[in-house]
Amino acid sequence: MIPTVTTQLTWLVIVYALLAFLLLVLCLATRWHWAVKLGGVGLVSGFYLLAHGTLMGIAGWPSDDRLPERFVLLAAVFDEPSPGRGHEGAIYIWVNPMKDNAPLAMPRVHRLPYEKDLHRILGDGLKKARDGNTQMGSTEPIRGPGGFSWLRPPGNDKLQIKLSDLPRAQLPEK
Repeated sequence: MIPTVTTQLTWLVIVYALLAFLLLVLCLATRWHWAVKLGGVGLVSGFYLLAHGTLMGIAGWPSDDRLPERFVLLAAVFDEPSPGRGHEGAIYIWVNPMKDNAPLAMPRVHRLPYEKDLHRILGDGLKKARDGNTQMGSTEPIRGPGGFSWLRPPGNDKLQIKLSDLPRAQLPEK
């Protein structure tokens, strides 16, 4: 784990432990109705979970969010599945989202479920990138069976990832 993240998580735990202790003292020392005390305990616990999840999302951990529609491929790591250990595998992909045909400044790592075809596509893209051809990616939803798409959970839609060479920048004439 990254040392800065570990320190921040440690401080987060300490702060919420002190807050929980303060809440315990208030619950024992006051004559508040039991519903108010229960609400306070639920509120403190909920805020801890929310803050912990938010910090993990900011700190560089892989995001399970959907890939951007257009991006520049920076790197990928393939964690192949191991059925004997019950490990499903994953693909970690570092991308720079593109906005107005220009990559944004900060890259982001995304975790995708392991698929052999995606492994092949990204592996070929990384080989081209090592040869000096920067790879631009795009995502399109795979058209699945019809029906009630609003019944399916969000973010569970399969995406088709396509890679192509990033067009070379045209230098201005002298």
